[in-house]
Amino acid sequence: MNNVIISGRLTADPELKTTPNGVSVCTFIVAVDRPSKDDTADFPIVVAWRQTAEFVAKYLAKGRKVIVQGEIRTRNYEDKDGNKRKATEIQAERVEFADSKPQDA
Repeated sequence: MNNVIISGRLTADPELKTTPNGVSVCTFIVAVDRPSKDDTADFPIVVAWRQTAEFVAKYLAKGRKVIVQGEIRTRNYEDKDGNKRKATEIQAERVEFADSKPQDA
């Protein structure tokens, strides 16, 4: 089973891009607090596709609290210097608001 649910705040505004085939893809980072006394957090990268990507880019911004449900995905790639790298990300299936609408929006 590969299912993950996280809750936290966006560390920056989401980045929306379009693939060469015209598919929307949005990446963002969520600060997820650990339930400990020493103020630690994790910062997973979240990737959303298609309508979910467009929703995230339109309605979410830095500081908004969200709940993300999806799967852990690992991919291999080469960086600009030709080094082999591995990235582990959460592929979002659902993204929901976890706070009320900001007053200035």
